[in-house]
Amino acid sequence: MTHSTPSPTVGATVLGYPRIGPRRELKRALEDHWAGRTDEAALAEVAARLRADTWAELAASGLDSVPGNTFSHYDHVLDTAVLFDAVPPRFRDLGLSPLGTYFAMARGRDGVAPLELTKWFDTNYHYLVPELGPDTVFALAGDKPVAEFTEALDQGVRTRPVLLGPLTFLLLAKAAPGAPAGFAPLELLEPLVDRYVELLGRLAAAGADWVQLDEPAFVADRSDAELAALREVYARLSAVPDRPRLLVAGYFGGFGPALPVLAGTGVEAIALDAVAAPEVLDEIPSVPALRDKEVVLGVVDGRNVWRTDPGRALAACASMFGSVGALSVGTSCSLLHVPYDLSAETGLDPAVRARLAFAREKVGEVVAFARALREPGATPPPVGSVAPRRDDAVRARAASVTPADLSRAPYPQRAAAQRDRLGLPPLPTTTIGSFPQTGEVRRARADLRAGRLDRAGYEARMRAEIERVIRDQERLGLDVLVHGEPERNDMVQYFAEHLDGFAATEHGWVQSYGSRCVRPPILHGDVSRPAPITVPWSAYAQSLTTAPVKGMLTGPVTILAWSFVRDDQPLADTARQVALALRDEIADLESAGIGVVQVDEPALRELLPLRTSARKSYLAWAVDAFRLATGGAAPATQIHTHLCYSEFGDVIEAIDGLDADVTTIEAARSRMEVLDDLHAIGFRRGVGPGVYDIHSPNVPSTGEVADLLAAALRVVPADRLWANPDCGLKTRGYAEVDRALANLVAAARASR
Repeated sequence: MTHSTPSPTVGATVLGYPRIGPRRELKRALEDHWAGRTDEAALAEVAARLRADTWAELAASGLDSVPGNTFSHYDHVLDTAVLFDAVPPRFRDLGLSPLGTYFAMARGRDGVAPLELTKWFDTNYHYLVPELGPDTVFALAGDKPVAEFTEALDQGVRTRPVLLGPLTFLLLAKAAPGAPAGFAPLELLEPLVDRYVELLGRLAAAGADWVQLDEPAFVADRSDAELAALREVYARLSAVPDRPRLLVAGYFGGFGPALPVLAGTGVEAIALDAVAAPEVLDEIPSVPALRDKEVVLGVVDGRNVWRTDPGRALAACASMFGSVGALSVGTSCSLLHVPYDLSAETGLDPAVRARLAFAREKVGEVVAFARALREPGATPPPVGSVAPRRDDAVRARAASVTPADLSRAPYPQRAAAQRDRLGLPPLPTTTIGSFPQTGEVRRARADLRAGRLDRAGYEARMRAEIERVIRDQERLGLDVLVHGEPERNDMVQYFAEHLDGFAATEHGWVQSYGSRCVRPPILHGDVSRPAPITVPWSAYAQSLTTAPVKGMLTGPVTILAWSFVRDDQPLADTARQVALALRDEIADLESAGIGVVQVDEPALRELLPLRTSARKSYLAWAVDAFRLATGGAAPATQIHTHLCYSEFGDVIEAIDGLDADVTTIEAARSRMEVLDDLHAIGFRRGVGPGVYDIHSPNVPSTGEVADLLAAALRVVPADRLWANPDCGLKTRGYAEVDRALANLVAAARASR
């Protein structure tokens, strides 16, 4: 899009940009501040530098419009809640500075629980869920969008402030504790829109000529009432006098029925995702009102790392001429979801690297495509022409899978065999897998990569850490132990580094939430397992103790969800290949004497299609992939799975369909809400609802854990209930972990 009056000139823009810094500068600044090593001024200095660098880079790239207000100290949904003063009283009562209150909402403080954390649509980004009630009074309490617009303008860059739209904000929120039954945050729409009107006025006064309002909630199924609310909100906002022009963005799918609704209002531009929803190319000509609008057509994938096919992208854009009033080439969504810069990846296989584009390269594609459309002689960027890695043996094995490969013995038979083998008490205690990754452990991995430590020395250090973890768990009295995963950098990357068909990056960091960053591996070809991956570590841990030790694997759906996955074949086909590799790993763990194996699927809900019509087929192949991975296990081998931080109600029947012997699940922040859903469908296998929120530095007391267990026991009988944390303990410190687990064990014993 352009800052001039809409015209046949083709513009170029992106819907957002990464904010953690090319070398995770924000992560380090945040963690230094939280640890008390730096003050708010030092953190503000790093943040200002990152914003300035981003604006300068995007302005110099050739984009016609640069997005602003895309920086966040933690999360843009939390930013919106704070901007409009939707701060629950428990945080106000802490008496902290504004930034201290903000971080307390994200992380908890002094025994005060943080806001719930859950997935941002079908991505691996997490947002903080606003808590709203009928007594919530919105006020324009902050000035972040205006301040950052002015900050950029002072540097010579006129940005397009990006705001979370009012409807999506309310649809993502939850009723605050104590709100009346049946209260829905959408009831607060009118007073919230009043504040958006006020904000648009302030931005216009500051000199903003465009504002972007993101409404991705409308790429999911919406009721007639919600569509009517969309019409009313944007009719009202577009009627505000002397306002900036409005770009309303939908991404992660198509607007569907919402498209003609938006087009019928006075907004000047609409951004559409033609990657996740190629059908928008057919829908646009059927909406006559778009002939008077600017359309930002998202033809460059903002969620994956493959180069864009220029022929396809240019043809899609050219087909819009005559159907829209003006056209801009854009990204499908914010580039928040991809790494910064491919040029930093000097160690990648050149054949793989030739097929890739990260955020900076994607900006270049957007600019080049716009130029090619404006200037017929311009040369678009090349497409990656190297074919994906192919393994005919892998493909033949995947094609030969039968329904029998997806089934184990009936659960009652398995449960009896597992009771005889494991001899666990009622309400057994365990953890989810990882233990704190100490500085010594991280240094050992870094020294191995740098050649300062040989393989034998590295393995000796890992074995020493595993023994420490085992002894700690024995001392604490846990019933099912883990080896702590000191050898693993990340639960997906670690497996990708040991499977053929994957590539790992050195600097390909992507924000998951707050300071938490991950390096998604790149799944570029057919997948196979050349050798056992986890078996030596798990077998060593089991040799140290008579208590059962869990083998720890990441499930096929999560490996796909948290990787950048090849886009040349259906996800179901790729999932089957990964599942077969994991099936072989489970067989080897069993041969090594491991009697409990956990196959984590925290991303099961994450990949759920936003439109209901597409969910059945996804859940079918997702469940089949898990069952293929675990279907070869003997009845006496106890299969666990773990899910975390999602809205589980939408996949509750699929969770049952996984047929795991024990399902551990996030429940501490949501106060056991998920158990009602499990009970409603007649779930009859083991379940471990988390009783300890590991994403907060708060250490739960024995009483707090006991209260959660008591709530769980009202729904789940003691012979099927487990006590465990919400998630792995990798990001916590040993001092708090020891105290928290001691309290967990004490509460479980008291509950018995």
